[in-house]
Amino acid sequence: MKKQNKIKTYTLNEIKDEFIGRRGTKRREKYEYDLQMDIIGGVIKEVRKKKKMTQEELGEKIGVQKAQISKLENGSPNVTIGTLKRVFVALDTRISFNVQM
Repeated sequence: MKKQNKIKTYTLNEIKDEFIGRRGTKRREKYEYDLQMDIIGGVIKEVRKKKKMTQEELGEKIGVQKAQISKLENGSPNVTIGTLKRVFVALDTRISFNVQM
């Protein structure tokens, strides 16, 4: 009978724990926050393009320069919830925030 080699599998969280740090550590929290901002930026860009709107047009609607929209779409970590709300209102898109404890 042939002996089978078992391959150890890891969850994404186990890999993050090993290479980035456990949840609650400064490095891991920064990683998770930056990842969320990248995702939000990508969503904004996708919705803006579907609405056939330029960065400049979106910026004008919320009162900021095109460069600010570009930074936002590229995952800038320096954004407020108020700014995000104005962006999604300008895009005529419904958003919701989910708070978990």
